[in-house]
Amino acid sequence: MTYKPTVRGRRLVRELRRLREEKGLTLQDVADQTGWSRATVSRLETGQTRPRHGDVADLLGFYGVSEPEREALVTLAKQAGTRGWWTAYVDVFTGSYVALEDEASGIRTWDAQLIHGLLQTEDYARAVITAGRMLPTQRDVDRRIDARKTRQELLDRLDAPRLHAIFDEAVIRRPIGGPSVMNAQLLALADAARRRNVTIQILPYAAGAHAGLDGRFTILSYADDADPDIAYVEGTMGDVYLEQEAETDQHRKRFEEITALSLTPAESLSLIIEAAKE
Repeated sequence: MTYKPTVRGRRLVRELRRLREEKGLTLQDVADQTGWSRATVSRLETGQTRPRHGDVADLLGFYGVSEPEREALVTLAKQAGTRGWWTAYVDVFTGSYVALEDEASGIRTWDAQLIHGLLQTEDYARAVITAGRMLPTQRDVDRRIDARKTRQELLDRLDAPRLHAIFDEAVIRRPIGGPSVMNAQLLALADAARRRNVTIQILPYAAGAHAGLDGRFTILSYADDADPDIAYVEGTMGDVYLEQEAETDQHRKRFEEITALSLTPAESLSLIIEAAKE
């Protein structure tokens, strides 16, 4: 099973890398002293392998980390190794995105093609999945639908994240699944826009050229200041996770520019309802 690091897991590997670098040690130095291979140390520091708290404790001892930092990092290792709900769908979720989304306190997303997965109705999702993927059987489609419905429970939690979704006007005009499916999806989107933790805006055709022309992206934010924003860019050739301040700041500015050109939430709601009637 491929390990998909959570936010806590990413925080842990950042700390392990920082501790090693502060000691002036290379990966090979650590490998030589611990008896591990260089590849093992590298995989642990890059989040490619599930951290075992015993191994983390050994590394912390080697780096001379004392309490209470040592206890906090060992606890973090235990939390990072906890399996999330998404591990039951390893055949569906191939990247780390859902693990990172699951712990987010804020989600900002822009899309010029589709309703965001957290807001899709079952029939709309089925039409998208059927059209966009070469799945061999109906069972494979149903499996992805089940996974998406489980993922959507995120917005119903007591500590649900704040979702700010901006869609191009084309998203609410394109009749994916046919008129009846799209009507139901738009009405569901209108209902979602009335939720306290959801903001939906539409970028109208009249906006012309804009900062979102390069494609869809999502910015995940976290309650703990120790966890930096993550900009997620999904593409047909693979997913990209950007965590450097310069990279995430660029995407934040793009999102702000798109927001400024978009209709207000109230105007967007009216346009969604109008599109549903049409």
